[in-house]
Amino acid sequence: MLDFIEDLGHGIYAIDTGFQRPRFDAAYLMVEDGRAAFIDTGTNHAVPRLLAALEALGLARDAVDWVIPTHVHLDHAGGVGLLMQSLPQARALIHPRGLRHLVDPKALWLGALAVYGEEEMQRSYGKLVPVPAERAEASVDEQLLMLAGRPLRLIDAPGHARHHHAIWDARSRSWFTGDTFGLSYRAFDVDGRAWMLPTTTPVQFEPEPLKATVARLLDAEPLSMQLTHYGRVGGSVDEVRRLAAQMLAQVDEMVALALSLRDAPDRHDKLKAGLRDGYLTRLRAHGHAAGADAADWLALDAELNAQGLEVWLDRVPR
Repeated sequence: MLDFIEDLGHGIYAIDTGFQRPRFDAAYLMVEDGRAAFIDTGTNHAVPRLLAALEALGLARDAVDWVIPTHVHLDHAGGVGLLMQSLPQARALIHPRGLRHLVDPKALWLGALAVYGEEEMQRSYGKLVPVPAERAEASVDEQLLMLAGRPLRLIDAPGHARHHHAIWDARSRSWFTGDTFGLSYRAFDVDGRAWMLPTTTPVQFEPEPLKATVARLLDAEPLSMQLTHYGRVGGSVDEVRRLAAQMLAQVDEMVALALSLRDAPDRHDKLKAGLRDGYLTRLRAHGHAAGADAADWLALDAELNAQGLEVWLDRVPR
């Protein structure tokens, strides 16, 4: 097996897309009776790895029936159009609020360009390739999709983004959560225990819908969650609930911090510093040393979460 592919059992494989750093961004390949589906793709630069994963597992490119981005942020869906050029039988299943943005990615590109700038867009994402409209369809809440007879249930999952759905696999009793269940980096595992943090990346973070989505995910009593950032967490219903509580407590803390800094003249810098300090404090309570390396690892999340909280703050009523 290639070193960027992890066999998670139940015909599920996590593929490290190579985005930003190792074990930061995952795409998933599900295989059932010789047929396959990708859930999230990473960026254009990940496409060679995704195709190599098919080859490593002895699957032809025309064995892929579905490409399902959890939402259209580019670290999850930037490679969908390019990947589908190599998958002649695949259809893309996209949240209805995101469908038009992958069929015509101009607005998606411009929105990301405003956040990251031209140089970073080219370095990290590459030119976006449209998904052919005739090969794309919108998901619906509570949709049941079959992969070679294996049922996959999709639900609308707002909170991180309004163009977000989550995918339930009854076989493994796990959700593919995109960003709705937060982030958990394997570098921060302590004695096999994961540590979570929320993601409030711009521009559609909404705390109450996020809490409602997490409650809906927990209603299925999942044994594990398959995160894009990064990999599988959980292992039991109780452990998944512990991680959910940890993540949601931080949502409340982050919202309170943002509200306390609403009118601060140096709001962004204070918000970013407050987030970073909160993460490191929680990491130490988790049993991690949380030194300079951890601060460096979390710097990007602190920056993007601060930006997202500010977008939310500017539209929430006083």
